[in-house]
Amino acid sequence: MKPQIIQQGAEAIIYKINNKVVKDRVPKHYRHPELDKKIIRHRVKSEAKIIEKLKNIINVPKILADPGAGRMIHMQYISGKKLSEHLESLDYKTISKQIGETLTKLHNQDIIHGDLTTSNMILKSDKLYLIDFGLGFHSHKIEDKAVDLHLLKQALEAKHYKIADKCFQIIIKNYKPDNYKLIIERIPIIESRGRYKKKD
Repeated sequence: MKPQIIQQGAEAIIYKINNKVVKDRVPKHYRHPELDKKIIRHRVKSEAKIIEKLKNIINVPKILADPGAGRMIHMQYISGKKLSEHLESLDYKTISKQIGETLTKLHNQDIIHGDLTTSNMILKSDKLYLIDFGLGFHSHKIEDKAVDLHLLKQALEAKHYKIADKCFQIIIKNYKPDNYKLIIERIPIIESRGRYKKKD
C-alpha cells in the first residue's frame, strides 16, 4: 500500500502505511548536517523512550521498531476519533474525566507532554489515547506540569470555546498528581505572565 501523508509540520512528516504510522523527522538545512543528525537522533530516541516507558501506564501507540540511529519512529496506528474534530459531538464530560486521570498518571511519572492539545488525543473504543510526544521531556518541576495544563486550557478555549470551561473544570477535578495543589496554584501565575506579555 502506498504511504499516505496524514500530517505535515515543520518538525516531522507523518505517514500511514496499512495499520502503521511512520513519523519522519524533517532535516533542518539551516543547521550543520552533522549537528542536525545528532539533534534529530536525540529527539527520535527520546520520544521513543517516553512512549515505551508509558505503554503500561496510559494508552499510547505501541512502538513497532527500535528507531536506532535513524530519524523515523514506526508506531501503531490508532484508528479512533481525534478529539480536535469530534469532542463536542462525543460525551465530553466523561472524556474530560479521562483526560484528568490520564494527566495524573503522566505527571506522576515526571513526564511532560509539551503539546497537550485535543489534536494529540484520540478516542478509540471509549479509551483515551495520547499521541505525539515529539516535544515531550522528563521533569519533576511544578512549573513544567502547570505549563502543560495551561497549554491544554488554551487549546480548549481556542478549539472548543463553547465547552472549554466545563471541560477544564472536570479535567482539574480529576487531576490528582503528587504536588497537586502547587501545580494548580501555578496556573494563574503562568496566565498572568501571558497577559503581561500581550500588553507589552
